[in-house]
Amino acid sequence: MKVLVVGGGGREHALCNAIVASPLCEKLYCAPGNAGIAAVAECWPIATDKVAEITAAAKAHDVDFVVIGPEIPLALGLADALIAVGIPSFGPSALAAELESSKGFMKDLCARAGVPTAAYKRFTDAEGARAYVREQGAPIVVKADGLAAGKGVTVARSVEEAIAAIDDAMIDQAFGASGAEIVIEECMEGEEVSFFALADGKTTRFFATAQDHKAVFDGDKGPNTGGMGAYSPAPIIDEAMKQRIMREIIEPTAAEMEKMGRPFSGVLFAGLMMTKTGPRLIEFNARFGDPETEVMIPRLKSDLLALLYACSKGMLDGVDIAWHDTAALTVVMAAQGYPGSYQKGTVIHGLDRAATIPHTTVIHAGTQLNAGGEITANGGRVLCITATAPTIAEAQKLAYQAVDQIDWREGFCRRDIGWRALVRNPA
Repeated sequence: MKVLVVGGGGREHALCNAIVASPLCEKLYCAPGNAGIAAVAECWPIATDKVAEITAAAKAHDVDFVVIGPEIPLALGLADALIAVGIPSFGPSALAAELESSKGFMKDLCARAGVPTAAYKRFTDAEGARAYVREQGAPIVVKADGLAAGKGVTVARSVEEAIAAIDDAMIDQAFGASGAEIVIEECMEGEEVSFFALADGKTTRFFATAQDHKAVFDGDKGPNTGGMGAYSPAPIIDEAMKQRIMREIIEPTAAEMEKMGRPFSGVLFAGLMMTKTGPRLIEFNARFGDPETEVMIPRLKSDLLALLYACSKGMLDGVDIAWHDTAALTVVMAAQGYPGSYQKGTVIHGLDRAATIPHTTVIHAGTQLNAGGEITANGGRVLCITATAPTIAEAQKLAYQAVDQIDWREGFCRRDIGWRALVRNPA
């Protein structure tokens, strides 16, 4: 079949690498893609929020199936637009994608379905929100209701910090319309983990676990980012806990969505806090995570394209999901200054040398070719150096060997990706 992947980051490069290897894939397109994706797919220069243009291009190229990577086109209804012209896709409808695009919607659903999560309250007026914070005290969490590119959440350690976050969202409109409503919730304590399940509208199946590193510097210091690295599987999740999470969080959510007339088809990405009393939901994402995808997909033995297509057709029940008996770890290389301002267009050397390290792949997250055909940085998070090995410790060694082959003076990375897993199992 002819397949289109929508997106241009590391997540999409990892998806493209697996999809192009499928015997079901006759031709692969990507919109907009990047310099790495261009090696395996024909790239179209269409931004991910251009729903009508993507739909028209897919129709014109007789695309048989579309895999939607980022959250914005899902929230804008790309899956709905594609269905309207007869093209199946992997990714939920706009109504189902509200699990991610509206934190208030998600919290209300959890309350109805009995999904364990933080206590919360929704606000559309700043004064009421301030009064609630003063009443509750700190620490407390303030979240913009809508999509805010991962920047709409403040874990406030003081009442003053929480009030500043409220004013930032609701008065100063730092997140535009996404901050017109906010959710204020209790601050949960524990270890975070990413949990992924596939869904086809009726059936849910466990997919994989991962843990990422949000802070920009070693030792989990500095501001939060979109993720400076990740590893999979997450050692904190054993088989019994996996079954508990499916039973208490994933299955009730899918059942409630179906009951509401918003059946969820795609990937349910649950950000969880592993507390003393058990797993509690932080948030749902309606798409694969980044950089988690870069460490989950290389471990997958099953045909990824067949799995995603089965989800779109309501045929997930009975489909086998098999895994290699390996671990994976990815190190993100970012532009100096990230997550603040950074320079674009700097040239990256040594990628060919990095690719010679065994069981290691260079995944492009924010790259493009310049006029001279050189690979340059075109974003904050630019490369994901991913390695697979029998253990996370061995994968870490391979990944950093590859990192050390790359000559990019304007870039940097953390040198301790995987530390939490190695504390649990140093071998």
